[in-house]
Amino acid sequence: MMEHNMIGWVEIPVTDMDRAKNFYEAVFNITISIHDLGGFIMGWFPYEEGVKGISGSLVKHEMYQPSDHAGALIYFSCRDVAEEARRVMDAGGEVLREKTAIGEGHGYMALIKDSEGNRIGLHSQS
Repeated sequence: MMEHNMIGWVEIPVTDMDRAKNFYEAVFNITISIHDLGGFIMGWFPYEEGVKGISGSLVKHEMYQPSDHAGALIYFSCRDVAEEARRVMDAGGEVLREKTAIGEGHGYMALIKDSEGNRIGLHSQS
């Protein structure tokens, strides 16, 4: 038995922190806090101890490059992916794949492109 789930933190590359912060705050109705950690500009997603899931950060640094076709694909948990997908275009992103049933009771997914050009997944059970 594992002590913890395999994924513990996510970092999403950005080129414009203010634009990315505004995008994620608008789509997910959250507040992101910005921190400068020795040249790594990070926009931390909300985190609450004792609840399911992980947290992560937007990261602006020369070592990080957004991508809509390569690298890791991160899935954000949602109540209903259709709700978040409806807010994507107004926030400066693009819906790449509308809400789609995964099948066999695994819920639904959608794919979006964020304001920085990253391909991001959305997942919900309903």
